[in-house]
Amino acid sequence: MDHTKDSTKEMTYCYKYPHPSVTTDCVIFGFDGTKLKVLLVKRALEPFQGRWAFPGGFMKMDESAEEGALRELQEETGLQGAYIRQFHTFTAPNRDPRERVITIAYYALVRMQEVKGGDDAAEARWFASDDIPQLAFDHDQILRKATKALRQQIHFEPVGFELLPEEFTIKELQNLYEAILDVRFDRRNFYNKMKRLEMLEQTNETVNPSNKKEAFLFRFNKAKYEELKQKGFKLEF
Repeated sequence: MDHTKDSTKEMTYCYKYPHPSVTTDCVIFGFDGTKLKVLLVKRALEPFQGRWAFPGGFMKMDESAEEGALRELQEETGLQGAYIRQFHTFTAPNRDPRERVITIAYYALVRMQEVKGGDDAAEARWFASDDIPQLAFDHDQILRKATKALRQQIHFEPVGFELLPEEFTIKELQNLYEAILDVRFDRRNFYNKMKRLEMLEQTNETVNPSNKKEAFLFRFNKAKYEELKQKGFKLEF
């Protein structure tokens, strides 16, 4: 018997001290034109069977945390191609009743699209951020942390590309910022702030959202967006 080979195998896979499992979770934000939405999946298995949670699962040995997060997101909701951003690692000893589990959490901003539950998710659905059901594990804490991270980001990056259509009204943009920050802005002051940043391009197209007045459509000036980021953009209202 080759004891050297057995010893190498033990060193590679067996440890004499307890070690945690690692999962990933994705907080996916969408926007329906009025309200900020959050993508949740209904758990098909215990623990917390039937409870809503964020898309996620155990990381495989041959993938990075980001690869695992994107894989679980696609398997459980059908959502692909999201740009995810890591925002926190949750390590409370008893956060998962099965075993010691650390989760690496990501968030993403995506345009609203149809989703469908798959793998060990019985259902996938968008929920308004102010109407979230009781969540599994510590996912209520994860949501609070993700929302805080998003609100911080919006002051340093002109959030909007990912959540709005290519062309949008000023009112839609204002609705987005109000939904994320949970505040209300004066419409004229908001427009003047955006105009000074030169971040928007007015098109020749208009829409008639009400019987009162037509509204011009705008699009983001991507070159100006990148310039602002390089200069250390900070949005103050």
